[in-house]
Amino acid sequence: MKSSNGKILVIILVILIIIAAVLLGVKFAKDKNIVQTIMGEEETKNGKTVVEIKEPEIFKGTNRPIAVMIDNHKAAMPQANLDKAYMVYEIIVEGGETRLMALYKGQDLEKVGPVRSSRHYFLDYALENDAIYVHFGFSPQAKNDIAKLGVNNINGIYESSKSFWRVKDKSAPHNAVTSTEKILEMAKRDNYRVTSDKESVLNYVSDPVELESDIIANTVTIPYSDSNTVRYEYDKEAKNYIRYSRNTKQVDWDTKQTVTTKNIIITFCKNTRLNDGENKDRQTIDNIQTLKGYYITNGKAIEITCEKTSRSGQTIYKTLEGKEIEVNDGNTFVQICPIDSEVTFTQGTQTVNDN
Repeated sequence: MKSSNGKILVIILVILIIIAAVLLGVKFAKDKNIVQTIMGEEETKNGKTVVEIKEPEIFKGTNRPIAVMIDNHKAAMPQANLDKAYMVYEIIVEGGETRLMALYKGQDLEKVGPVRSSRHYFLDYALENDAIYVHFGFSPQAKNDIAKLGVNNINGIYESSKSFWRVKDKSAPHNAVTSTEKILEMAKRDNYRVTSDKESVLNYVSDPVELESDIIANTVTIPYSDSNTVRYEYDKEAKNYIRYSRNTKQVDWDTKQTVTTKNIIITFCKNTRLNDGENKDRQTIDNIQTLKGYYITNGKAIEITCEKTSRSGQTIYKTLEGKEIEVNDGNTFVQICPIDSEVTFTQGTQTVNDN
């Protein structure tokens, strides 16, 4: 009898051990799948599971961003290394023209430019990116704000011809250039930080973002003024957008490679003429608030909001449902355009890159 009871207890114990092992195995598998989903692909090394985190490539490392004011007048085109910037802001200035602010991070570029003068509202976007701000001259408003806000800036007008120089294949004032090496030398001389731990303004993700939207955006047209319209044509094969300005395809100054972008953000923002007594048609923008816009990538567009609460505060781009947008790993052009700009999206014919 005792022997029979002992056998039963042993059988029950074995069954319980098997059940526990199965439950642990299921839990481990679930946990492993969760880790894989969150952190990326795994591989086995020395019998241990090692999970490698997939991080976006466009914004990595601790190099502090460099923000360079780039001339966008027709006499300044083509520009140098615009396609190497991880973000480019385009905003209207006087005379219906626009100016660009290109952001570089960890790049070694022998030629950047043409570098042009500052306008005060570009400082807001240099500050939110924790960038060293590079320009060649400034408006009176920008000069005052640089001092008031304590912006780490480098002004080419005050630098030697070894740090900023004028080239001969363009005419002044559209021919001043510099390099990232020279910028960093000047930054270190001025005791500016050259590293930063500030997170990106944009919520980049490594997995492809495919927008669920009925807005087909194979061609995106953004009128800034009667004389200045920006257009993007979607290249289905390369999965990026080719940039046009004034009906001219933008290419690099030296390499002649086409300027493309993975992402486009449009922000509709009121601009008005400054009453500064100089009658130069200088502009200001009303950007510290929640504005309407679009996020565009991979041939589609969604409506978004663009929330900025202070001049140095990072803009948060959200879906209409209030969730921060996920942005494809790649460069981005931020088009801050007049509030009444008649932006259009057309299905059109998808472009094949003709580099």
